Amino acid sequence: MGLTYVEGLVAGPTSKQATVRFLVDSGATYTLLPYGIWQTIELSPKRSVVFTLADGTTIARQVSECHITLPEGEGHTPVILGEPGDEALLGIVTLEILGLVLNPFTRTLQPMRMMLA
Repeated sequence: MGLTYVEGLVAGPTSKQATVRFLVDSGATYTLLPYGIWQTIELSPKRSVVFTLADGTTIARQVSECHITLPEGEGHTPVILGEPGDEALLGIVTLEILGLVLNPFTRTLQPMRMMLA
């Protein structure tokens, strides 16, 4: 299995924007913005959330919201406000909001197939 990256544009409440190269992480719940990016687009913390990492350790991080634009779509999404040294991740909540899934064979984002009840 390889790594999949996608470039996106994020915007904060003051319409300031930044380009981000995200690692698509289908195992991550929320999208994570690196410290310098969320500072640049002037996000502010909305709440604190405790996350469990893959190795079982827990960390508390601040969460906010931003607008994200990817080549495959755009929308409003919750984001973890990264600390210095954190890398940009694109999580499953953002993918679902945008109606996208990661195709593990082609390592590309594709539209989600909607099922009607």
